[in-house]
Amino acid sequence: MDTTGYVALSRMVALQRQTDMTAHNIANANTPGFKASRMLFSDYLVTQRRVEQPIDGRRVHFVQDRGTHREMAVGALQRTGNPLDVALAEDGFLVFDTNRGERYSRNGRLTLDADGRLVGPDGFPVQSAEGQAIVIPRDQGPVSIAADGTISTEEGEIGRLRVVRFEDPQALKAEGANLYAADAPPVPVDAPVVMQGLVEESNVQPVVELTLLMAQMREFQFAAQFVEREGERQAQAIERLTRRRA
Repeated sequence: MDTTGYVALSRMVALQRQTDMTAHNIANANTPGFKASRMLFSDYLVTQRRVEQPIDGRRVHFVQDRGTHREMAVGALQRTGNPLDVALAEDGFLVFDTNRGERYSRNGRLTLDADGRLVGPDGFPVQSAEGQAIVIPRDQGPVSIAADGTISTEEGEIGRLRVVRFEDPQALKAEGANLYAADAPPVPVDAPVVMQGLVEESNVQPVVELTLLMAQMREFQFAAQFVEREGERQAQAIERLTRRRA
């Protein structure tokens, strides 16, 4: 395969990764707090050696993915009627204790486990501002969650949700559809805006994603057809040369 074919193959590999990411977005269109991602591409320049052509034509442009951009816009807020559900109206993340350490999420669909701990969708306890699990006794009446994240019952204040943010949220590493890991330490959000009885929906726009998916699949098919035709062209050229020498 010559250089032209390799350039087309590099585009096919990039398109496959882009299609996988778009499909992942679509699959999580109904996941609370999920953030859509986009693949970032750039040219990878290779200088051809021993080629008799103008200087400007000696560089070959391959396609490479150089990173992922996460759309951090706040999704629509949906009222659930569950007094334990919370949504963050602005930027920030809830903090969960997992078996892999602290993890961060905007999915505020919370419940109580068998021990009365406030936990997230994966069963991990959500942290209080003091870094501890929040335990809500079931016999203390209705639960109230204030705008600053303070949780109270008829017996009084129980604790306050820990809400943090990051200087560079693009550096967060996704773990599944709900959780993020971070290398950099989080920064406390001093005045969070917590809304009780609501959850943040995914910010995925299904119609946009489906349109992108169809366009990516068409482009992949075009690139595959180009590679196939290029292979046929080379085979025919070799066959003609062989006949001339015979």
